[in-house]
Amino acid sequence: MPDTSLAIAVHETFAEPHSPRRFKVFTARQIDRIGPLQELDEETRFAMKVVASVLPFRVNEYVIEELIDWSKVPEDPIYQLTFPQKGMLAPHHFDKVAAALRGGDKAQIDATVAEVRDALNPHPAGQLEHNIPEVDGEKIDGIQHKYNETVLFFPSQGQVCHSYCTFCFRWAQFIGDNDLKIATKEAGQLKRYVQAHPKITDILITGGDPLVMKTKNLRAHIEPLLELQQIRTIRIGSKALTFWPHRFVSDDDADDLLDLFRQVAAAGKHLALMAHYNHWKELEPAIARAAIQKVRDTGAQIRAQGPLLAHINDNADDWARLWQTQVELGIVPYYLFVERDTGARHYFEVPLARAWHIYRDAMQQVSGLARTARGPSMSCHPGKVEIQGITEIHGEKVFVLRMIQGRNPDWVQRPFFARYDEQATWLNHLRPAFGESRFFFEQVLAAGSD
Repeated sequence: MPDTSLAIAVHETFAEPHSPRRFKVFTARQIDRIGPLQELDEETRFAMKVVASVLPFRVNEYVIEELIDWSKVPEDPIYQLTFPQKGMLAPHHFDKVAAALRGGDKAQIDATVAEVRDALNPHPAGQLEHNIPEVDGEKIDGIQHKYNETVLFFPSQGQVCHSYCTFCFRWAQFIGDNDLKIATKEAGQLKRYVQAHPKITDILITGGDPLVMKTKNLRAHIEPLLELQQIRTIRIGSKALTFWPHRFVSDDDADDLLDLFRQVAAAGKHLALMAHYNHWKELEPAIARAAIQKVRDTGAQIRAQGPLLAHINDNADDWARLWQTQVELGIVPYYLFVERDTGARHYFEVPLARAWHIYRDAMQQVSGLARTARGPSMSCHPGKVEIQGITEIHGEKVFVLRMIQGRNPDWVQRPFFARYDEQATWLNHLRPAFGESRFFFEQVLAAGSD
């Protein structure tokens, strides 16, 4: 007899009423007001303030009360995901900022923080140099167009999140420096750009988190796209299902948001909610599961992605449990990413060889339905590069790589090989195998062509 206990439990979870909850958030200025932190020693709390002066910090009460097991701090994965840790800054950077904070001179603090931030590669993979489109020689703010079919759109009202992830590769969006921010305030700009580029079929509305916006503001961006026949899919990148599931269940305009999702489906477009999950614990609360069901009931598809991170999820068992739970809840596992070369990357990065073994071991534990997650994938300048395996060819140990997506469409699905390097954590650490001097895409980029 099949075990129906999970199905019954899930049904009962979705049937439970969920009363509205007030959204209460804490930033770096309110660290001392977060109750559980008072149980930590003064040195740890000061270290948090040092790191939070460089990297953005924001956490809400739901995360603090429902997702973190404070009896397991500092090892708790959601604590590591949301609260600054001393090791997230290199020792010399930490010491410089700590000394400036102790000195108390605002000008010196600002200058030191700016210097450290600039050293953390705030916009990796050519996001500002190569991905911002131009019309008649003028850059269009708030849009990235790296791949022919897909445009990323950054509405200004969505350039914040319900909570911030400590590993976030878009941390520069949140530090108040307009020179580093990608955002637009003009709702009609996206539609005009899409109409001028008929190959575009997919829009990814991203941030930040677009679902921090009121539905009426999100609607202003989405409804004009429904008139365009060329658009087939609208994606919304969001971590609201983890950090604020009430957005779909009990917020004042939750029903309006779900109606907007239905409107997209009624217009013949596919709506994909690109959810960010980093650990199976994020799927455990009843309100989180209720939110998932609410979204699925609209006809929208939830796809799940997240990076492999030291201190949070760098073991196969956690990934296998995450993917299997997602499938049981009707979510499609989509990507396992490699931590990007920005921000606190040295704290979170995992060598590529180990990342592949974790991915492979996790895949071996799940059924075919959960093996839809591609990876480990590096989102780098030439495209999304996947590590397909480690093998030996003609006596040389190599990484087998391919491009899932490419800046040049001709690169997609093209296999290539790199010399095995046990310490490498990113594409720029790898060297071509078999005596080649450059990877094939490097030759094209060096010639000045994308």
